[in-house]
Parts: sequence; C-alpha cells; structure tokens
Amino acid sequence: MSIQDKIRQQLSSDKIVLYMKGTPQFPQCGFSAKATQMLGACGAKFTTYDILSDPEIRQGLKEYSHWPTFPQLYVNGELVGGCDIMTELYQKGELQKLVTQAQV
Repeated sequence: MSIQDKIRQQLSSDKIVLYMKGTPQFPQCGFSAKATQMLGACGAKFTTYDILSDPEIRQGLKEYSHWPTFPQLYVNGELVGGCDIMTELYQKGELQKLVTQAQV
C-alpha cells in the first residue's frame, strides 16, 4: 500500500481527523495543543495521528494536501486547514457547526 493510499484510508475511517505533533494528552507543539482544545470545546469526536512518530505520513501528507504545516484538520476527508484557520473558524462559530454537521 502506498503512503497516499494509507492517508486516504485513514481519512475515510473517521469523519474528523487531526494530524498533529504528539497526542491530545501530550501535544508536542502549541498549535497542536490549541487545535485539540478547540475540537474538544466543540464537543467533537475525532481521531488523531501523531506525525512525529511516522515520518512517512508526515512527508506524505505535505504532498497529499499541498499544506506544509501541522496540525492539519480534515472533516469528511476534506482539508479544513491548520491551527490559524481553525482559530478563525472557531471564533466565528463556524468550526462548531462544521463539527456538528460532520457528526450527524
């Protein structure tokens, strides 16, 4: 299985997926910590993948998404964006709507 196929499989296995540095319990960067806090505040049920423990996924995602930084949030297989975009959506109340609609 190619790394791109593995990423597609991960994205299709859950509605809300966050690729991050570390884990929600032990985030390895401030942006990843903030992203998990916002999703938690939205009541989201989400799956995370630690890109630091899998360099192949880390590099593969940059090619897959054409997005160079992490965390990366995907909802229904579509890239939403990183921490800055998530923060902007959260402040407008749009992240909450996105999460709620995905979990219906």
